[in-house]
Amino acid sequence: MVNSSTVMGFIQDTKKFNNCINECFEMLDIDGNGMLSRELLYGGLHKLLSLENNTNQEEEINNLYEVIFKRFDKDEKGFIDRMEFESLIKELMLAMARGIGDLPVLVALEEHSLLMKVVQHEVASLKEGSRENKRKREKNVLRDICLCCHKLETS
Repeated sequence: MVNSSTVMGFIQDTKKFNNCINECFEMLDIDGNGMLSRELLYGGLHKLLSLENNTNQEEEINNLYEVIFKRFDKDEKGFIDRMEFESLIKELMLAMARGIGDLPVLVALEEHSLLMKVVQHEVASLKEGSRENKRKREKNVLRDICLCCHKLETS
């Protein structure tokens, strides 16, 4: 289940989000030159966004990729660098958050998709929150133990 706050929480966790950006960029930059060509970006976005391969819409999807590429190739060198890629992914994620809205949405996710990263972040956050709550409960128990006789005080 994913909703807008799940996506926004991931974006706002700067360290995790930047790690995701770096991981995704490295995955797409198969030649390791620090730049994504149109072809690398098109193929990569297809994976990251978990788009179905529908030949009826292939032209529409290619047009969309072209618009995206032109918008984020700020220096107009014909490549997307890491900073441009970060801006692109952040804007796409914000658009997803707005599109999903506040109601939870059940979606099937591919292993390396951006939304899968969001879900993994949410699961890790919930686990961490659960551990934090357990620590708080343990502190409360310790606070309720009498320091003189080491018996549990009841209030």
